[in-house]
Amino acid sequence: MTGTEIKAMSLQQLQDALLKLRREQFDLRMQRSAGQLAQFHLFSRVRRDIARIKTAMSAKLNQESTP
Repeated sequence: MTGTEIKAMSLQQLQDALLKLRREQFDLRMQRSAGQLAQFHLFSRVRRDIARIKTAMSAKLNQESTP
């Protein structure tokens, strides 16, 4: 996900995307513990996407609360 895609999303879409990424992160952890994960770079990609979404969510919440 790119920053422009995330900024264009609504708050509900961001929450859905965050839930999806959390599940993906959990699945990656389970694959790693089972020894089935071959692409370790996916961890950093998912972690960064989660951070981007959380940042966008807080920015939108601050915009809504500021008069």
